[in-house]
Amino acid sequence: MAEAVLRADQEAPAPAAAAESSATGISIRHLYKIFGPTPEKFLDAVRDGMSKQELRDTHGHVLGLRDISIEMPPAGIQVVMGLSGSGKSTLIRHINRLIDPTAGEVMVQVDGREVDVVQMDAMALRQFRRTQTAMVFQKFALFPHMTVQENTEYGLAVQGVPRAERTKRATRWIERVGLAGYGEHYPNQLSGGMQQRVGLARALTNDAPILLMDEAFSALDPLIRSDMQSVLLDLQQEIGKTIVFITHDLDEALRLGDRIAILRDGEVVQQGTGQQIVLKPADDYISNFVKDVNRGRVVRCRTLMTAGAPVEGPTVDPGLVIEEAARLLSAENREAANVVNAKGKHLGVITMSDVIAAMVPPATEPTAAG
Repeated sequence: MAEAVLRADQEAPAPAAAAESSATGISIRHLYKIFGPTPEKFLDAVRDGMSKQELRDTHGHVLGLRDISIEMPPAGIQVVMGLSGSGKSTLIRHINRLIDPTAGEVMVQVDGREVDVVQMDAMALRQFRRTQTAMVFQKFALFPHMTVQENTEYGLAVQGVPRAERTKRATRWIERVGLAGYGEHYPNQLSGGMQQRVGLARALTNDAPILLMDEAFSALDPLIRSDMQSVLLDLQQEIGKTIVFITHDLDEALRLGDRIAILRDGEVVQQGTGQQIVLKPADDYISNFVKDVNRGRVVRCRTLMTAGAPVEGPTVDPGLVIEEAARLLSAENREAANVVNAKGKHLGVITMSDVIAAMVPPATEPTAAG
């Protein structure tokens, strides 16, 4: 079983909406951010390994990001996670250049060309922010004096879209996020979850290819948060945006992310699929993050399947999580299932015993002294 896991976990499932030919990927290359009056003065020292503490205590500057390189998939959800102070919110604000980097590139596709957001002049940057990106904030950021309809139309109004067109588009997304009938309400008349739906509708109404979500659900109650995650996943099947989602919650990251990058002290500690991170953590820091994860909701059948002839039993999709496979096997009182792709091709076999073994995390090995 373990051999199957280590062999198959390198296969990253393609984002569900990756077929969108117009999707915009994001390539962040060697990004550095040093906060302080003369950041360029210390860039070479940071590149050569100066610690965050030395930079702060000796030179009075703060290291925000160190040598960040992440390839964010088009039409997929890239999650960036980490604890408070890890640099995740600083990173997302570089994508639409709310923060200017000390060094590095942020490459995106605009009108069929790959361009560096860092090098855009003021006019190009303004146009990029208006038409290529939309942002959903943790604190909702709604205008309290505007109705739901007016808040949702706001981005289109700034772009100069005629009233009839923006009303039509905004109304569609208000209904799509489950707020039909609330168009004339004001934000203070809505619950937190409903306000965040307005924020999501406003972002989607702009129809920008890149959606930036900075801890968008973290202020919500757990049940509402789970509901909003489901809304986002359902919408992503339809819209195929390139979504960058910031969170400090691993369960949320694993549920939403096609790819996950984990930051610590401004550096990427590990990146990959949820399966890769859970099954092969890069170091003790990541191991502590994932030790309590429900592996049954992360590991997929393609990871555990082994070659073999078809067996007497149900069929499962290779992308099905093994918790669901176990539920199906139990319901049909079978020991094994056939893994079959969408075209009906037999790929392999998955057994209940392998599923159970994979759902139990390995025992932690004692660390050698010295």
